[in-house]
Amino acid sequence: MSNPIPANNAPETPKTSNFLRQIIEKDLAEGTYATRRWAGSPGDAAHHAAGAPDPAKIRTRFPPEPNGYLHIGHAKSICINFGLARDYGGVCHLRFDDTNPEKEDTEYVNSIIDAVKWLGFDWSQPGNDKPYQASDYFDFMYRAAVHLIETGYAYVDEQTAEQMRINRGDFGKPGIDSPFRGRTPAENLARFTDMRDGKFEDGSMVLRAKLDMASPNINLRDPAIYRIRRATHHNTGDTWCIYPMYAYAHPIEDALEQITHSFCTLEFEDQRPWYDWLLQRLIEGGLLSAPPPRQTEFARLNLTYVITSKRKLAQLVYDHKVNGWDDPRMPTIVGLRRRGYTPESIQLFAERIGVTKSDSWIDYSTLEGCLREDLEAKAHRGMAVLNPVKLIMTNWDDVMGAGHLEPCTQPALPHVAEGTEPPPPRHFTIGKEVWIDREDFEEVPPKGYKRLFPGNKVRLKGGYVIECTGCIKDIDGVITDVLATVVPDTKSGTPGSETVKVKAAITWVGVADGQPAEVRMYDRLFSDAQPDAGGKDFIESLNPNSLKVVTAIVEPSLANALPDQKFQFERHGYFVADRVDHVTGSKPVFNLAVGLKDSWGK
Repeated sequence: MSNPIPANNAPETPKTSNFLRQIIEKDLAEGTYATRRWAGSPGDAAHHAAGAPDPAKIRTRFPPEPNGYLHIGHAKSICINFGLARDYGGVCHLRFDDTNPEKEDTEYVNSIIDAVKWLGFDWSQPGNDKPYQASDYFDFMYRAAVHLIETGYAYVDEQTAEQMRINRGDFGKPGIDSPFRGRTPAENLARFTDMRDGKFEDGSMVLRAKLDMASPNINLRDPAIYRIRRATHHNTGDTWCIYPMYAYAHPIEDALEQITHSFCTLEFEDQRPWYDWLLQRLIEGGLLSAPPPRQTEFARLNLTYVITSKRKLAQLVYDHKVNGWDDPRMPTIVGLRRRGYTPESIQLFAERIGVTKSDSWIDYSTLEGCLREDLEAKAHRGMAVLNPVKLIMTNWDDVMGAGHLEPCTQPALPHVAEGTEPPPPRHFTIGKEVWIDREDFEEVPPKGYKRLFPGNKVRLKGGYVIECTGCIKDIDGVITDVLATVVPDTKSGTPGSETVKVKAAITWVGVADGQPAEVRMYDRLFSDAQPDAGGKDFIESLNPNSLKVVTAIVEPSLANALPDQKFQFERHGYFVADRVDHVTGSKPVFNLAVGLKDSWGK
């Protein structure tokens, strides 16, 4: 069978086996889900029974709650679920778990759709190209709750929240049955109907499943499945004043969508017995199809120097510690994108870190390394001077002619794959005055220094060899100009250019055609590798040097950059033209994506 969804861009790293792949391969070999039917849309047992055999070999899902912007941890889950579906001839559903109306918004829905598409994945399948949403299943969830009540598996509890908390017990003490647990199904159904009809106050009662108040797994001590909450829902409006709990809704959503493999992070491991119990009861009642989905947990992403709590990320935004959800220092997908990360680099990162059953920390440099690896072959080169000081070639007029500007070229990409057409070269000019980085001159050089100092020769990359003769300072002793002489007949790429040997080449930009640019030098947002571990106040770990804005001078090719275009500023690192603030023909804005090498803490 061909893959029912379009192929996605996958990282080139060979796929390595992991325990999730082994589970899928075992199920495919044993035909665990081979009898499933698919009616073309989610539905109950009768709906799917009328459908054809499922053309998808497996079905996975990515089910975010639309209450915030997705971050790098979600990106890992997206790559896992969509990637496995792609690799095994399946379909991955994008589903919004929108069961909490007070925190959800269409802004987040739209941002999630955009993020998944940007990462290179698609959820469309024959007859349907829209994401699913839990709120479309509210009618079935209510019907399923009624079934649980009628079969004696659910009851309405009118204890206060504090009474329920106390009577639930703890790890060392079993729970105590609610005084309302013994009501008849008819009494519970009447009470639940009144809940639905808005006859009771918010928080005055809940519907609970009847399991085992003495279970060592606290999640099985009569979990709540419905609560009263008057709030306008972004999809259903004011149709409902009762809403299902996430732990109740999630397995039902999976089953209605005929999900085969429900992959989630380890914090849901203790919920798995409840997941299985609920689906078994609804299959027994003929409401859902068999076989049920299987939940499997994997370790979430713990990335050093990063926090992934939505609440804490929101605090950074609303307390103006960062400049919005898409601040390039944020681990949100919109932030990473604005920082210069590519879909391929994030897919490569997800593949490289793998999937495990135990929590561990991934060093942030691993993520940065994946970006360097991806940009090395595709980011056009360019020269930029980030801390400019003017260099004057005092003999230029005598050797080259007064006012002469010599045209220079350099390749946009130094290495192009065999059989690939190289991009057009960069063009710029060199004249009497050029800008160099202030760090490339030392009046009194330290030991081993190979760049400009009086009496030393260097090459201006792509231009001429020059010999430093000194400098000019202002009344405060600050160097305002570096002085040098140009060595004739040493222009790069011309006959005899290598007759004068030098130990260093420095980057530069011509005064005649260089353009000013705003360059934002971003660093890690936190100075602590685990900023919120162990109850620490993560705000105290904010890196005060995470953003430095400089006015740089860039070569003409960079001045004409388009938003989102990536470059390697030679000798400095990889930069991206800002997708929000960038302008052309005026003062462009570039963000530092990642340095040329990992120098953090060194």
